[in-house]
Amino acid sequence: MLPTAEFNGNQVTVRNVRNCKYFANDVYMVDYYDKPIDLSRVRGADYIVVPFDGAPAIAHCMLSFQLDNPGGQPEHLAVSVETRKERNEKYNPLAGSFNQYELIYVVADERDVIQFRSVYNGEHVYLYHTTATPDAARELLVDILNRVNKLAKEPEFYDTLTNNCTSNIVQHVNRIHPNRISIDYRTLLPGYSDQLAYEDGLIEHHGTFAETKQQAYVNDLAQRYAGREDFSEEIRRR
Repeated sequence: MLPTAEFNGNQVTVRNVRNCKYFANDVYMVDYYDKPIDLSRVRGADYIVVPFDGAPAIAHCMLSFQLDNPGGQPEHLAVSVETRKERNEKYNPLAGSFNQYELIYVVADERDVIQFRSVYNGEHVYLYHTTATPDAARELLVDILNRVNKLAKEPEFYDTLTNNCTSNIVQHVNRIHPNRISIDYRTLLPGYSDQLAYEDGLIEHHGTFAETKQQAYVNDLAQRYAGREDFSEEIRRR
């Protein structure tokens, strides 16, 4: 199901937020819910990098937005730009350059996109807190949700080099803050995009880049707190 967003002033309802419940890599129950958001509660954004095994220059990149929750734990809403594959279809980077897949924005619960990759699919997940102010994070989320609505009406093809997870994030950031992300080969090789984000001051520094990356690694905590309602908060206790 495609996500959409309904705006009413400072209030937005995101339809079809995905929250698959996984029991194994290929055993899961698909679930969706609608999420009302008060845009004044957007407090920040995180950058998530998932390198490909055996090809560290390539990675899947995502964003996640922190929302204040008065009287409770902060909430998190993840956005993942992906290929919309048909049943039993697998991703192939070469095919992705020849209009093989549709582009889709998955708006999801972190217990879906982070937990699946780190716990059930054996991928390495790095979660960096960005330096985006609440205002910038809010603008970024609104820009993304407007594109979500556009794609629901006007589908596009995914392209491995020019219309992928990282290129779309770059376009969103540079649209609200022109030229904020510099032109660099690491936007084409997203496995190195976290180093570029570190050098450009887009993510918080915790010592050197190597030390920052080590602190961003969430797999151990994700495995320890898998399935818990406070999953998002616990994987941030590093």
